[in-house]
Amino acid sequence: MARILIQFAHPALSKSQVHRVLIDYCRNQKNVTVNDLYESYPDMFIDVDREQKLVLQNDIILFQFPLYWYSSPAIIKQWFDLVLEHNWAYGSRGNALAGKKMGCIISCGGGPDTYLPTGRNHYPVDQFLLPFEQTARLCKMQYLPPFVVYGTFHITKEVIRQSGEQYQTILSALANDRLNALNYQEATYFNELLPDLQTVGQV
Repeated sequence: MARILIQFAHPALSKSQVHRVLIDYCRNQKNVTVNDLYESYPDMFIDVDREQKLVLQNDIILFQFPLYWYSSPAIIKQWFDLVLEHNWAYGSRGNALAGKKMGCIISCGGGPDTYLPTGRNHYPVDQFLLPFEQTARLCKMQYLPPFVVYGTFHITKEVIRQSGEQYQTILSALANDRLNALNYQEATYFNELLPDLQTVGQV
């Protein structure tokens, strides 16, 4: 089984409707480790050695966070700046992450229609995540399509619960190496793969 590390970052978790549920759905999953970055480093002083060891112990790294101001919370940028060292994560001798997978699990306040050229956000969500995709490429990792929970300002408890179950399905597929049976590289979002994962009875 593949080992999954969830790098969780929410600067105001007590106010979160969505991520408190999502994180509950993944805490008891086999081969899944949840690393709450704001809980571990409230002062933003990241223990680089600890983080590098965690990454090395896992095969898949998922960054879970709310999309704030079209970007990730600050601690994730801090994590990238400090942990992904030259000649460790990238560079001519930087092969520590080669072959691992990286992906994003995110929520955003607007609905899918707001992330269209005609919507108020003008660009699709995957465009706002390009720094993650390029970082994965630079570090010789495989980038996974993101899983997105839209419309969190008006989301119902039932939709949140369904999103939690979908997240659980994704984690199970990843941990059991079932993703390779699908052409996941052709999907823009992980959400598109969920019907196939569920109908083939792989979870």
